[in-house]
Amino acid sequence: MELHKAQRPTFYFIGVTTSQSSIMKVFPKWAAHLGLGDTPITGIDCRQHDDPAVYRRIVEFLKQDELSLGGLVTTHKIDLLNAAGDLFDELDEHARLLGEISCISKRGRKLRGHAKDPITSGLGMEAFVPAGYWRRSGAEVCILGAGGSSLALTTYLMTVRDPRDRPSRIVVTNRSPGRLESMKQVHRQINPGIPVEYVLCPRPQENDCAVNALRAGSMVVNATGLGKDAPGSPITSAARFPEGGFAWEFNYRGRLVFLDQASAQRNSRGLTVEGGWIYFIHGWMQVIAEVFDIDIPTGGPEFDTLSRIAAGARK
Repeated sequence: MELHKAQRPTFYFIGVTTSQSSIMKVFPKWAAHLGLGDTPITGIDCRQHDDPAVYRRIVEFLKQDELSLGGLVTTHKIDLLNAAGDLFDELDEHARLLGEISCISKRGRKLRGHAKDPITSGLGMEAFVPAGYWRRSGAEVCILGAGGSSLALTTYLMTVRDPRDRPSRIVVTNRSPGRLESMKQVHRQINPGIPVEYVLCPRPQENDCAVNALRAGSMVVNATGLGKDAPGSPITSAARFPEGGFAWEFNYRGRLVFLDQASAQRNSRGLTVEGGWIYFIHGWMQVIAEVFDIDIPTGGPEFDTLSRIAAGARK
């Protein structure tokens, strides 16, 4: 990994396979529309759960290099904070609560870390779940995977969403116990009053059981990264999605087997099937607004324009 001193104001994307992301084509178009000048986006690729020294080196570089403005962190959000949290001058409330950083920004000489996913996951959900739905339906949410994006979504449901319009129960599954235990500790701090079941599911067939047990109208979320960061799906094709419910795939690129499985049951189960594209757009808009200290609407004509620009650039 080579990190070169920026020759002009530069925005960064810290991930695993950044060159394959649509943002590399989308960001220049957005930058032109938003009046950000000739600001390039540069990808920094790390292995999943990389050496802590790698994350420290990246954060030290961003902190010291004057023209490196900050950027978005994906996949490494928890590992980066664990390895380099002491290098930040400020951490926002969600970063401290969740123990992750998805956005790095600067204000003067201060390096700041933010966890934007509780906001962006909420905006993503509100884009396709009608207001008042949870209150009317009594439906549940099952989140497959207990990583950072899953923790962010549960935080949104527990702390940001109107208490009168929350799921009746949250089920979180994971292949290993460590992250389930970490999530429990965060949820104890929040203490929202929503029943949460933490289910150890080392095999897809066990995730099938969790999905099959949901009430009609409930939502199933693939928050595992399977399909993008690694091949496959957290469930098998034998799983039955909740009748009249929702299937939400957080990823928008890759061989999205979970999305295909849900789409195959769309008509027979009356499913609403949602991919990760709007979530992708909200995620980047929140980070860009923070790094460049600008206001970007989360809906309305300007957001629609930014969405069309992204769709056009992606093609």
